[in-house]
Amino acid sequence: MRAVSEYNTRLKLKGFNAFQIEDDENATRVYSRKEFYKICLTTGKSKIHYADRSFEADGTILFFGNPHIPYSWETLSTKYVGYTCLFSEDFLDPHNRTESLQQSPLFKLGGTPILEISDEQRSFLNSIFQKMIEEQQSDYAHKDDLIRNYINLILHESMKLQPSKNYDQHKNAAVRLTNVFMELLERQFPIESPDRPLQLKSAKDYAENLSVHVNHLNRSVKEVTGKPTTALISDRIIGEAKAILQHTTWNISEVAFALGFDYPTYFNNFFKRHTGSSPSTFRQAEVKA
Repeated sequence: MRAVSEYNTRLKLKGFNAFQIEDDENATRVYSRKEFYKICLTTGKSKIHYADRSFEADGTILFFGNPHIPYSWETLSTKYVGYTCLFSEDFLDPHNRTESLQQSPLFKLGGTPILEISDEQRSFLNSIFQKMIEEQQSDYAHKDDLIRNYINLILHESMKLQPSKNYDQHKNAAVRLTNVFMELLERQFPIESPDRPLQLKSAKDYAENLSVHVNHLNRSVKEVTGKPTTALISDRIIGEAKAILQHTTWNISEVAFALGFDYPTYFNNFFKRHTGSSPSTFRQAEVKA
């Protein structure tokens, strides 16, 4: 199999890649979450850990990976074949980016990311993946549009299928949910421009994004980390605020807006409450140091 770095390099250039999975050379491998949405059509024996659930697969399955939800994939077969396509949300809908993919039952946290596939369904889906691979290598001027149509065809056909029931709830679901929250929290940073401010600012924002009740999220995070969800969010925002103040020339109003504060005064009070100094005083001290 080709190196993951090669896949990611090509993805960053085009926002899409499709490839065939070959034999796994008598090895059990663990595939970590990628930075792009992922659809896999695979035949073989594997175990997939997805958020707070683990799925056993022995046959042909269709798997949907969400870049906002951590998962790992253990390949247990010595012979493992199939297809994978990776794509960014911008690639799938470059003109009207929405949250529709994250809310799809195929991709969302409480959804059904694994479908069991019959031989007849596998033959049809194989042909779609093969067409995507062929098109990405072609010189056709509108191949991106054609590939988008193929992806959407897979999504629509998948909505008709029955999800796999072969899964176990993780023994400690709080750990899994907390891991999801922590990774989603890290994904909000770094803030690279005042024009693209922080989107998820409260425990409620994160709970809605993860499709869980905020009380459930708070209980899980507190059980695992010993800290309230709000405290972890605040600590991360303070860490980012310090980095921006140290390494940029943004004025305080720009820093405040970038971190999701409606008014600079709110940011000043928040920063002083957590650090003991104002943003301006902190920046001046860092410059002198």
